[in-house]
Amino acid sequence: MALDPSSAYEGLDEEGEQQNVQHNQNQAEEAFLLPSHNTTISGFCHNVSDEIPLKRPKLVICPSLVNCVFAGSSGLAESSSFGDMENDLSFQMSSKDGNDLTLPLKLPPGHKEVSEPMDSSSIGDDNQDYINDYMIRLDLTDDLLHAVFTFLDHKALCKAGLVCKQWHASSVHEDFWRSLNFENCKITSDQVARVCRRYPRAVELHLPGSLLDNPVHEALRTLKNLEVLTIYHGNLGDAFFSLLVECPVLSHLIVIDATLGSGGSQEIHVRHESLRHLQVMRCRAIRIFVRCPQLETLSLKRSGVASANLNCPVLRELDVASCHKLSDPGIRAAAMSCPLLKSLDISNCSYVSDDTLREIAAVCTDLQILDASYCPNISLEAVRLPMLMDLKLHNCEGINATSMAALSQCYYLEALQLDFCWLLTSVTLDLPRLRHISLVNCRKIVDLNLSSPALASINVTSCPILNRVDITSTTLQKLVLQKQQSLTTMTLQCLRLSEVDLSECESLTNSIFEVFSVGGGCPMLGTLILDSCEVGLLSLNLGICPYLSELEIRATQMTLLELKGCGVLSQADINCPHLQSLDASFCSLFNDDCLDAATAACPSIKSLVLMSCTSIGPGGLLALQRLSNLTLLDLSYTFLTNLQPIIDSCPQLKVLKLQACKYLDDTALVPLHRGRALPKLSELDLSYGTLSQSAIEELLACCLHLTHVSLNGCTNMHDLDWRFEAGKSCSDPALHRKESSCDWTDDSVTEEESSVRLLQILNCVGCPNIKKVVIPVSAQCVNLCSLNLSLSANIQDVSLVCLNLTTLNLSNCLALEILQLDCPRLASLLLQACGIKEYELECAIYSCHLLETLDIRSCPKISSIGISKFRSTCPTLKRLFSNV
Repeated sequence: MALDPSSAYEGLDEEGEQQNVQHNQNQAEEAFLLPSHNTTISGFCHNVSDEIPLKRPKLVICPSLVNCVFAGSSGLAESSSFGDMENDLSFQMSSKDGNDLTLPLKLPPGHKEVSEPMDSSSIGDDNQDYINDYMIRLDLTDDLLHAVFTFLDHKALCKAGLVCKQWHASSVHEDFWRSLNFENCKITSDQVARVCRRYPRAVELHLPGSLLDNPVHEALRTLKNLEVLTIYHGNLGDAFFSLLVECPVLSHLIVIDATLGSGGSQEIHVRHESLRHLQVMRCRAIRIFVRCPQLETLSLKRSGVASANLNCPVLRELDVASCHKLSDPGIRAAAMSCPLLKSLDISNCSYVSDDTLREIAAVCTDLQILDASYCPNISLEAVRLPMLMDLKLHNCEGINATSMAALSQCYYLEALQLDFCWLLTSVTLDLPRLRHISLVNCRKIVDLNLSSPALASINVTSCPILNRVDITSTTLQKLVLQKQQSLTTMTLQCLRLSEVDLSECESLTNSIFEVFSVGGGCPMLGTLILDSCEVGLLSLNLGICPYLSELEIRATQMTLLELKGCGVLSQADINCPHLQSLDASFCSLFNDDCLDAATAACPSIKSLVLMSCTSIGPGGLLALQRLSNLTLLDLSYTFLTNLQPIIDSCPQLKVLKLQACKYLDDTALVPLHRGRALPKLSELDLSYGTLSQSAIEELLACCLHLTHVSLNGCTNMHDLDWRFEAGKSCSDPALHRKESSCDWTDDSVTEEESSVRLLQILNCVGCPNIKKVVIPVSAQCVNLCSLNLSLSANIQDVSLVCLNLTTLNLSNCLALEILQLDCPRLASLLLQACGIKEYELECAIYSCHLLETLDIRSCPKISSIGISKFRSTCPTLKRLFSNV
């Protein structure tokens, strides 16, 4: 039997019901097994051949259960016959072991039972060897069937009713037919009338106007519970609107794209005592009279009415948008007849004037929502709307800077849209409740000054001459300032601002980004978008944005970018081809992918600081190969174990900082000996590391090309005694034992050349285990000019022969007792809080003929008499700091 979807409602015809049910029952009995209380599975158990009784399958009631009845209603609609539907049936059950099984039922016509081999993959492991076929009997109670049918639409219900008497009785239950929707259905008016009579308790009816003939009119009189009525298209005359009184509880009436009126008058009268919502949209009529004492909302949107006479004392919402034939006095009269009006939509009503708005505002004192978009004659001059909360003024040519005076009186205003107001030159508003403002394509606006503690979002886009932005808000989280070609000044006091979009702002300069620096007023900034900011932006400091998680920058002229402290930055798209310096210190989520993308897009980087970027591994460091000009690399506080990735990637490196890299092995520095690897390296910082004393000694003895070495806080460093290092070189077995396993060889470097030290600055601050420092003339430290041993509290003996040393810092060396100096160029000696005696100090500075600064504050063993001796010993002293 073919099932035509266009005849879906024919199964509900009372006259043909018994015939259809009987005919379909015969087919159903041929296809389905009658319900049974026992279900068995036939199979073999090795040597036993019996039928294994099983419990009735348990059905799971859920939306997917529709597949248990039909394999989706869409599949049903596509079936051309009942035989086609048989192959779509499926069934879900629970097996003994608790696993849900979906068993397909293929029911050949004429068979009395189902016997198909069971897929072993869908049966438990214990049964799959001996259960080969099965037979399932399906028994659905009325309640269960009713629950399943709640998931079907009307067409599927009609098709389900063709299966059997039980299914038919359940499918026609009035619970499923409370809402009657005949839209896009091939159905006659007689069928509509029969359905309406069959279900007099229906509460919704959706009907094409072409079916509204006398039989349907009579049927509508029976729908005493009808609450929602929707009519599409057609001609609706007085007869239809008079009929509405027969539906006493009707609350919603919707008429769309219809011709209204009778006898060519195109005039209608809508009268109803209980109607609350009326929509007459895209309809053709000249005059409309509405007398509905309970009406709350009325929409005449895009209708051709020229006159609207309203008698609706409690009307709250009026929509006359795009009613081009409705005159300015007509709109005024309609709105003023509703003194309780809260929402008014007059968009695209080009005749509306400021006079009309002033009179409406005087009568409708509680007006909260106003949409006056595309009204060219509106400027808001002398218009006072104190209760207004939402105002839309899209493309209002009359809105200008003087209109801000009227807006400043809207103390309750929360949302303001001023898009495409081309005469607007300045916006200055201080509104305590303003939450949203939009200024898109305001081509003449120059200044934007907003102050509101409640601001939640600002959209300012394509304002080509906008020059200055000043925003103050305690709640603003997102700021969009796209395509601002002239923006040069920005002041933000937005403590919760988390996202700023400055895409295509071509005039940005360094000064504008001071707002994002210390004291700039945006401590919570999390996302900054700088797409296509190509002009003027040379440097950017986002160092105080701890909540910055995503960063996307396109700036061809930028040379410096600081991201220090952006601890949650995990996505960084940096495309700055001329970038020379990138500081990502303490960006713990800055990972290998971020580094790979940055090096690919910014090949000109010379200085790269990745301090405490713990998410970067050895593999990620291979991306540094793209940075052929890299000269400074800071990997302090990372988990670096060896220098091989750096050696392979950074041949031009001059400065390498490895502070607190506590996982560095003692042999990690061996390739640096004698400059074999990283030959241009001149500055090395190994402070707060865990290298052993021997590794440090080898470094100082063999890396003579280094000019700056920092060993601050190295607890494994005991003495700095170069008397024994002087006669040794990297070829000595004592210093070469670990280097022997390396591949690095350089026969071109002579032993004489290797003995020359280029060391200029040596820092050993806070090394608690150093007791003696001896640098004799044989150490050849002819270039050493600065030595810092401060805070090394256990130093007792310091003996130096350094002809070019100019600065010596021994502050807070409490145990210092012996100080021997042969440093004729020494200019600054810092001995604050040292335990040295007067005589020892006097002897030490005797040969320092160029000494200018001496700091002996808090030295307990120095008296005022000693100070006089120091001045006489060193007549060149210019600055002597003392507590005496």
